[in-house]
Amino acid sequence: MSATAAITQPATDTVLSVNNIEVIYDHVILVLKGVSLTVPRGGIVAILGANGAGKTTTLKAISNLLKAERGEVTKGSIEFEGTRVDTLSPNDLVRRGCIQVMEGRHCFAHLTIEENLMTGAFTRRDGNAAIKRDLEKIYDIFPRLRQRRTSVAGYTSGGEQQMCAVGRAMMSKPRMILLDEPSMGLAPQIVEEIFEIVMRLNRDEGVSFLVAEQNTNMALKYATYGYIMETGRIVMDGEAKSLRENEDVKEFYLGVSEGAKKSFRDVKSYKRRKRWLA
Repeated sequence: MSATAAITQPATDTVLSVNNIEVIYDHVILVLKGVSLTVPRGGIVAILGANGAGKTTTLKAISNLLKAERGEVTKGSIEFEGTRVDTLSPNDLVRRGCIQVMEGRHCFAHLTIEENLMTGAFTRRDGNAAIKRDLEKIYDIFPRLRQRRTSVAGYTSGGEQQMCAVGRAMMSKPRMILLDEPSMGLAPQIVEEIFEIVMRLNRDEGVSFLVAEQNTNMALKYATYGYIMETGRIVMDGEAKSLRENEDVKEFYLGVSEGAKKSFRDVKSYKRRKRWLA
């Protein structure tokens, strides 16, 4: 199956709706300004932008992890499967089927790969047999984790730790995963492998994904829809194909300029501005 053939569903069948939210840290620092986005059931949606644009804060607002960093949603609302969830605890949200895979993987370094995976099932109440079946399914999806199941996670590679973090999230039986910067610190080949796994989980397990990613080219290859963020607000959104073909996106996010290539000597005098800042 091609990367561009990921599951798409009607836009009206929405699993996540973020409605005009504002996020403030320490009661004074405005970080997000009127951010709105939706994720269709069974879709892969990307939040794109440079470091510091507000992508991670958006994911933490959805997963209710802001309070640990003295942040809060002060305006707007967040709905998961039609129910407002911005007042719930992170545990409650996980039980409802929405879980975040943090930037930087954050495996438990002193535990084995299998012990890490098992921590993902801590909210489940469907019995050990069901959990063991799902563990075997994770090993089928991530054969490299099966090989490293008894290895201490802190001594595995970055790619294996990222697979472990996604596998751990899958052990909670999610309907949606918030995936933060999956490509960070990984070789291009491993990044491609991670995104292929995301597409497989989306296609075969029906898991919806909201992916925050700086690697715009890779994200738009696998996503069905994208939002571009700058300085805490959405500046552009659209179908992944249309974003890939947009001249501003090509130049400012994909590193492809329209027309003839410009020499290094021309860079300082290059005056074009992003249209949304004009």
